[in-house]
Amino acid sequence: MDESLPLFPLTTALVPGLVLPLHIFEPRYRMMVEELLDKPEDEREFGIVAFRESHTLTPKQSSPGVGPDDPSPDDPSPSDPSAADADLYPVGVSAVIRQAERRDDGRYDIVTIGSRRFRLDNVDRSAPLVRASVTFLPEPEVDSDDPHVMVAVQAAMQAFDKYRSILGGRLNEADDDSDADDDQVPTDPAVLSYLITAALVVDGSTRQELLATPDAVARLRLGTRILSSESALISAFGAIPALDLLNTTPSEN
Repeated sequence: MDESLPLFPLTTALVPGLVLPLHIFEPRYRMMVEELLDKPEDEREFGIVAFRESHTLTPKQSSPGVGPDDPSPDDPSPSDPSAADADLYPVGVSAVIRQAERRDDGRYDIVTIGSRRFRLDNVDRSAPLVRASVTFLPEPEVDSDDPHVMVAVQAAMQAFDKYRSILGGRLNEADDDSDADDDQVPTDPAVLSYLITAALVVDGSTRQELLATPDAVARLRLGTRILSSESALISAFGAIPALDLLNTTPSEN
């Protein structure tokens, strides 16, 4: 069944389970937050969708409604291409507001968590706050005891461990005081697949391909191939991808 969501375009995709704090300053997104806060907690849901990297944004437009203190927070910027004209990817993830703090000037600091994947069916750009009819995508159940699933999980865990080791080593070369990440990697197929999707330092189209993959096992297999390829590239060239893509930390919550 189609449902309607207000959209919040960003330069990168959200994934289910990822905690994402946002600073909301544009009036249209303040209105969105206010509308959502009037609803029960489990219904405070809006859509986050990435736009294609070929779409050029000005510095002010790089992250619509989110970022540091904006010099003109009362400018609704209805022509902001990130909302009105952006070439949006067809699959996004809904974000549920878990915490919200209103500032004296009307801006909001909110904490959201990625919830459900959706496919864009129809985008309504007639108002400053873009809305879309969406179809939520199922997350098929996976039998963790199935031998084929176990093989996919094990291969993904090994590839992810190698990738983190190689990437971490390169990062530590630039920061001798950084500590290795000793967090335990989850074995649940869906959680692991989304953790890899969030943690990979890759371009938006590659992350989007992972996000749009229909089930956890297929996502793990694709993720394993990408992890192996990225590990080989980092080792071969002795360099890491752009560090500005490492701004968020995946969460299993």
